[in-house]
Amino acid sequence: MIIPELRIGNLKPRLPIVQGGMGVGISMWRLASAVANSGGIGVISGVEPGFALPGYRHKKKEANREALAYNIRKARQASPAGIIGVNIMTALNDFEEMVQTAVREKVDIIFSGAGLPLRLPDLVRESATRIAPIVSSAKAAAVLCRHWDKKYNYLPDAIVVEGPRAGGHLGFSLEQLKNIAEYPLTRLVEEVRSAVKPFEEKYKKAIPLIAGGGIFDGSDAAEVLSRGASAIQMATRFVATHECDADQRFKDQYINAQKEDVVIIKSPVGLPGRAIRNDYLRDVEQGIKKPFRCLSNCLKPCNPLQSPYCIADALINAQRGNLQQGFAFAGDNVYRVNKMSSVKDIMNEIAEQIIKA
Repeated sequence: MIIPELRIGNLKPRLPIVQGGMGVGISMWRLASAVANSGGIGVISGVEPGFALPGYRHKKKEANREALAYNIRKARQASPAGIIGVNIMTALNDFEEMVQTAVREKVDIIFSGAGLPLRLPDLVRESATRIAPIVSSAKAAAVLCRHWDKKYNYLPDAIVVEGPRAGGHLGFSLEQLKNIAEYPLTRLVEEVRSAVKPFEEKYKKAIPLIAGGGIFDGSDAAEVLSRGASAIQMATRFVATHECDADQRFKDQYINAQKEDVVIIKSPVGLPGRAIRNDYLRDVEQGIKKPFRCLSNCLKPCNPLQSPYCIADALINAQRGNLQQGFAFAGDNVYRVNKMSSVKDIMNEIAEQIIKA
């Protein structure tokens, strides 16, 4: 098939491939700039980016804003002609401040999920930054478009449609995740396309749909592109790359993972998530509480008094390669990752496979 052209306002990447934002510290400036240099949209995670700064334990929110700004600048320096985005979860307690930081740094696009970013248009007003909410249903897309239309006279510049096979926190119930065959990504794309059509007609503006969750190769990509998606989002595939910002031991978890190692967990933030089972998660399954001291209650849904562990600490430890004190989120296709690669090789491979599909 012919590779479609992705247009998000004035943003026109060479390839319709968006790298999913992966926290904590998995997709930072090195990975984002490598994807951008290879023709896609590189994305920095806005979840606890400041964990490596000296002041993190004392002034966590300030450290996160400083680190986000630093990563955007570094990505821009490494990819001056590329497209750089950030992923900022709506569930963050300092969501607005992080968005404002990204806008000040003139990031190209903000992706936002883990809740509906109802106020996002107001936060990027009079800037060139594009905004793309992440949804998991046609209902969520319609609610968001209706709200933005009524309150801001604005439509999303793009929408990420994320299916149940994605890694990390998921916008599906545990019951739905037991029956993921009933929620194929292609159908979700078609349903969201129908839901946003009335708004597209009203504004005489097309909303590009970016499909993500379980896309591993060009064949997967071609399937959703042929069903109405304008682009694909991939995250898991980019972890086992030389440019990924995580420790090699984190990447090895992906390379060594078997299909049976991929599990759904109940996160302390109240959402289900997909991860690679290890001894840390086995302890949690058995009811063993991991002692921690909450620094700032970073996520709105998290109740530190009832949480069996601090998810921020667990993900920070994992990023540093300490999997005895943490775990790795991953998409359900992680078992197909079996070697280290370069971002450029993966991007070229997927493009060639799409053309041959």
